[in-house]
Amino acid sequence: MIVAVTGLDREAKLISRPDITTVVGGGDAAALRARILGALDAGAKRVLSIGICGALSPTLEVGDCVVATEIVTKDGRLATHGPWTKELLENIPYAQPASLAGTDTILASSLEKEYLYRTTKAAAADMESHVAARVADECGVPFAAVRVVSDSAARALPPAAMVAMTKTGGVDIMAVLRSLAAQPAQIPALIRTAWEAEKAFRALHRCRHVLDPRLAPEPFGELSLDLG
Repeated sequence: MIVAVTGLDREAKLISRPDITTVVGGGDAAALRARILGALDAGAKRVLSIGICGALSPTLEVGDCVVATEIVTKDGRLATHGPWTKELLENIPYAQPASLAGTDTILASSLEKEYLYRTTKAAAADMESHVAARVADECGVPFAAVRVVSDSAARALPPAAMVAMTKTGGVDIMAVLRSLAAQPAQIPALIRTAWEAEKAFRALHRCRHVLDPRLAPEPFGELSLDLG
């Protein structure tokens, strides 16, 4: 069984199926770690980080799919499982192999993205893959990551997007409304952000087939693959 690691409840619902265990981060790294460990204790044998991400490389566009070859953390680099990563690349049309950077906070500005790109050479970043990769490494289980770009490297996120996510991966509507009331000029940017997120979610929907356990290569060592 695969444990699919997402940041948002909407991502988890999109990829949900009876033979998949989904865990949602909601921006809380410690809680996400505990949830992944719980899923592995319950019988999951593999860890897949799957969802949306922010581009760091200026060559990536919204809707592009990245299959991680490694996860870059502040403590170093963790390679993804080679055969599984290869299988994912073969089964996702137009997917690009690349490094993913892990971050504990949302990257709001293009300057933050440019700095992380320059210092890590990672093509994209998310808030869950580094947590999932560490847990998988500690537990000795295969890890892979599939992420779809929802905001480009040049795109700055509006303030409302920074306060939208709840600890359960849902949307804090009241926080968004308060932000819009305080800064109504951000409304066009928020609409654009939502539109780009929709494009990313559509692309992610087309990647759901990689959660089919039959696509996982054998052997695995001692093992027998909301914005509203």
